[in-house]
Amino acid sequence: MSTTLLQNASQNLSDVLRDVFLHNDSSRALVIYDLNSPLSVLLTDAYREALPNGIFVNFHDTETDEIMVQIESLKSADFVALVQSKSFRLSAFRIRIELFKKKIKVAEHPHLGRMPTDNEVKNYVNALAYDKEYYHHTGHTLKNILKTAEGAIVHSGNEKLIYRGGFEDPKINIGDYRGMNNIGGQFPIGEVFTESKELTSLNGRTNIIAFGDTNYTVNIPVQPITIVIENGKIVKTENTTEEFEAVLAMIKEEENIVWVRELGLGLNRALSKENFVTDMGTFERMCGLHLSLGAKHGIYAKEGMKRNSGKFHIDVMIDTSSLEIDGVKVFDGKKWMV
Repeated sequence: MSTTLLQNASQNLSDVLRDVFLHNDSSRALVIYDLNSPLSVLLTDAYREALPNGIFVNFHDTETDEIMVQIESLKSADFVALVQSKSFRLSAFRIRIELFKKKIKVAEHPHLGRMPTDNEVKNYVNALAYDKEYYHHTGHTLKNILKTAEGAIVHSGNEKLIYRGGFEDPKINIGDYRGMNNIGGQFPIGEVFTESKELTSLNGRTNIIAFGDTNYTVNIPVQPITIVIENGKIVKTENTTEEFEAVLAMIKEEENIVWVRELGLGLNRALSKENFVTDMGTFERMCGLHLSLGAKHGIYAKEGMKRNSGKFHIDVMIDTSSLEIDGVKVFDGKKWMV
């Protein structure tokens, strides 16, 4: 591990603690970690530098009862970081959910073991950087634009994906938790998301450069795959791969059709098709656009589709040339223009 990389990670986490969580020494900090991957080792060391007064607990070397004692001793507005090579489980105790119930601030870093290479570690660390002015301005501006928008066009090379009829109330994941029930979530951050008010109003074609495969890791095909969408459903693919067809088959087996739901606007400038990681929960923050395939969505309910009623929510990243909302270009293929 290079000293520079550790310094960058420590500085980025210090900025997150200050500007996102408003954390200071008047509140306690608990870091639950493992040392089973390069990223978990690096982040644990970085948190030790950023939180010199923090309490550190090795998940795999500590009895469950002892971990629970530490958690139960926390008070509202304290901070917890979960540094996980996979995902921590304490029997039926859902750590993040239970912490949120206690009004504790949470930074969750799951599935770090999916990103083992030096480049991925560097990209992940860079993605933790928090530019408060950029995230707040860009996130809130896009949210407000989408709130009243009547439609949008996603340009992908020569292909167009056309949204009509407006969008659901947009949600933000930009490190601004004012007015929200919970403070925190999965890091790195940087996203505004919504979906069509009427799923069947989405039509067109678009190219995708990455997708979550059947192993829940990022799959980047040699050339972009074209998906054809009619009335909100995928009806055809071109330049496809066996791996992508396996994903579609998996969805169809359970849900019969492949709905296209979420429209995600990623804001994280450290992640791109050149600077990627293999964990989709991280990579979906990539600066650009993504869609979700499958009937499942945890936020938006539709007629015949309760929240989380479907089985699949699989992200696909668009090879975006530009995005126009109500005729105004807001993304030029590389950066947001708001």
